[in-house]
Amino acid sequence: MSVPVISLAQMRDWESATWATGQTEAVVIRRVGERLACRARQLTASNDSILILAGKGHNGDDARATGEFLNDRQVQVLELLEPENDLAKVELALRAGPALVIDGIFGIGLNRPLSDAWQQIIAAVNAAKIPVLAVDIPSGLNADTGEHFGACIEASVTLTIGAPKIGMLAASAWAFTGRVEVTGDVGLVPCPLQSELNWTLPEDFRGFPPARNVAAHKGSFGHVAIIAGSLGYHGAAVLTAHGAQRAQPGLVTVFTQEDVYYPVAGQLQSAMVGLWQADAQKMSTGFDSLLVGPGLAGPDVPPDLRHILRQWWRHDEYPLIVDASALALLAAEPFARKYIRVLTPHPGEAGRLLNWPVEKIQAERVKALREISKKFGGCWVVLKGHQTLIGCAEGAIFVNPSGNPHLAQGGSGDLLSGFIAGLLAQPALRSDVAKTLRYAVWQHGAAADKLQAVRKNWTVEDLAEEIGNAR
Repeated sequence: MSVPVISLAQMRDWESATWATGQTEAVVIRRVGERLACRARQLTASNDSILILAGKGHNGDDARATGEFLNDRQVQVLELLEPENDLAKVELALRAGPALVIDGIFGIGLNRPLSDAWQQIIAAVNAAKIPVLAVDIPSGLNADTGEHFGACIEASVTLTIGAPKIGMLAASAWAFTGRVEVTGDVGLVPCPLQSELNWTLPEDFRGFPPARNVAAHKGSFGHVAIIAGSLGYHGAAVLTAHGAQRAQPGLVTVFTQEDVYYPVAGQLQSAMVGLWQADAQKMSTGFDSLLVGPGLAGPDVPPDLRHILRQWWRHDEYPLIVDASALALLAAEPFARKYIRVLTPHPGEAGRLLNWPVEKIQAERVKALREISKKFGGCWVVLKGHQTLIGCAEGAIFVNPSGNPHLAQGGSGDLLSGFIAGLLAQPALRSDVAKTLRYAVWQHGAAADKLQAVRKNWTVEDLAEEIGNAR
């Protein structure tokens, strides 16, 4: 299950609870080393050279323990104990061109500004542009605030122990943490902590979605309606439909504008395509979820859509997902609590919903999500971007770990909103909306990760083929 995002003090409490059971630090360090070695092996090839930078504390001990499990790699361990004298040997080791650097200089306990000598060592590592695997936290980063102590290692991957530390989720930390991954089974007792923020793990989705009844039929899995596409933006309607189809609802119908009907219909086969009608009741009858927004950016967007969308928001019983340009059509209105309402803004759209600059959205993402949800009646919010957040005005907020910067392509968000609508059309997936939304976001990112591992020039069309297939 997901793990809480915790503070330094909470991590210390967790460790103390572990030592109280008789578990030893030596056993945990060895297991951490084993997990680090496994990840280092994935990041390198056989006989590659790996440089381990080990400081004085337990973070350094974890890094040293890694070498024991890397017999098929050429490993060099540098003990960094006297920074004034260590810079030259670090520079020499970096010039040898290792395939990977394992950063075990400082851990989460660092609480003071770094000396000039340490800053020079960190600068040398960063300047080498060699991939870095950080142990628990990049050296120099404040685990609680996400700010640095004068300098910080720029990691490619941070393998954090037990649970992510709250500072890693700060926008100020993203340039240093790289991809944050969690390693859990290292000998600590089961996590006794709770947090507002919770980190999604891939194993959260074992057995999900549930197996289908052998006697099921199209009607068992719902009918998705999508209102999308306009002149110049017909591709958004197509991608959204493909996203919905990958969730495997029973039926998908796209309603689009007359001047893009043929381009949209010509690219879809199993999805039905119809024309937008300014009749709210007719447009919302016979469907199990409704998505509004992708590609509604042209000059021919229906002028009556604002009124109709607000009517649907207040009164219709099926799940309603609002994305892209349609977000600007909503009013701050309530809806019946039994209804499912989902907004999927990216940071720019979130800023427009709250009248905040994007910089504030990124600096206060949790608060932004809460405020958007409150403004729109307590709806679910998927705040997209790095470490996408899923939650609403109250309760737990979940952080998504999957995905990579190559998702920054036009149409990526359309695909996700379609996938969400396709899942929420299915009655069996509505009982736990949080899990369904988390699954959709995780699948979207995991599909991108899978593509990036095998192909560097993949497109959103490739993502449309892969989404929903990650395990």
